[in-house]
Amino acid sequence: MSGREVVVTGLGVVSPIANGVEKFWEGIKAGQSGIDHVKGMPDIDQYPVRIGGEIKDLDVEKYIPLKEARKMDPFSVYGMVAACMAVDDAKFDFDALDLQRVGVIASSGIGGMQFMQNECLKAYQKGPRWISPQLIPQMITNILSGYISIRFGFKGPNFCVTSACASGSHSIGEAMRIIQYGDADVMVAGGAEASIAMLGVQGFAALRATSRRNDDPKGASRPFDKDRDGFVMSEGSGILVLEEKEHALKRGAKIYCNASGYGRTGDAYHITAPDGEANEAARGISLAIADAGLKPEDVDYINAHGTSTPMNDKGETLAIKKALGEELAYKVAVSSTKSMTGHMLGAAGGVEAAILALAIRDGIAPPTINYTTPDPDCDLDYVPNVAREMNIDVALSNSLGFGGHNATLCFTKIK
Repeated sequence: MSGREVVVTGLGVVSPIANGVEKFWEGIKAGQSGIDHVKGMPDIDQYPVRIGGEIKDLDVEKYIPLKEARKMDPFSVYGMVAACMAVDDAKFDFDALDLQRVGVIASSGIGGMQFMQNECLKAYQKGPRWISPQLIPQMITNILSGYISIRFGFKGPNFCVTSACASGSHSIGEAMRIIQYGDADVMVAGGAEASIAMLGVQGFAALRATSRRNDDPKGASRPFDKDRDGFVMSEGSGILVLEEKEHALKRGAKIYCNASGYGRTGDAYHITAPDGEANEAARGISLAIADAGLKPEDVDYINAHGTSTPMNDKGETLAIKKALGEELAYKVAVSSTKSMTGHMLGAAGGVEAAILALAIRDGIAPPTINYTTPDPDCDLDYVPNVAREMNIDVALSNSLGFGGHNATLCFTKIK
């Protein structure tokens, strides 16, 4: 590698808690849940799972012409809005920006599920000739990267990474690599998802993966708690602007933190279940720490994947212990912000990377809310229920996806 350093200079978030980075961050620090009864599916009472994290009060027209937005699947709308926020936050002088040196890796775990579902229903009801010519471009996962590139004229590396719930983190990690290798100076990276629809809600319910606490939506996502019964599906987007450090300093950019390390591994174990031994998830954490030139004892905070499923939370706890060593693992603050946002699937890694940058900036470890009953298998310091002021020099974010995809990001404070 060329040794080029990478920093974070822009953030954009669309989430069930709030839209916009600072409002979202205020909600996270306050332990605010974005989960509620699903209102966007009129037949939701027919489903065994009736709760989720829906996007509310999004001013789409502020960022995208409504005529254009109506043609898009919601995942592209959320991703485009978050990308516009992030690029605005980075405050580029476009006249001075070499657009061939700016790229995009914006991803989704599932892509245009709502558009695809609706067109399939239309075809079954009216016949195949009724299928929209927009079906293919709106359902493919890479279309968001295309939209962002076209919107801003970014002509550098442009593609997507689809690795289920690790998609957002993989996108950011690969964007870091592209800058480090010298193939771009700036990358816009992250993920978006919009799967609260018939196929998404019932598909995960059929897997018995989602919480059925329909009578207590805000208490349903309870990572690491003994009484957890599954994740809560949510939607939204998290997009970051990553930049070569000297490029950012030369233009006087605001810098949130360093993007210092990245590790990725594969379980080679099962299509949906994590490996109970957690060896490869642990190795991914270790690779990210080593990639940043650090040691396990340097880690201050970990934003866990923390889905609120029995297997994930137990396995991730074990992975952290194996990567850091048990003695160190008990000293590190670990929290799952999915307790508040729900699980945003392919968008989760992007949103949680934004949280990582903000946690480092402000010296605040977000809480794991709904933590009431300790689990002997999950016995780390999960920052229960209340945010914690603390110095955070080194922070990690874990993302683990169906198929055994593991990704860990390491961000560090600017010195």
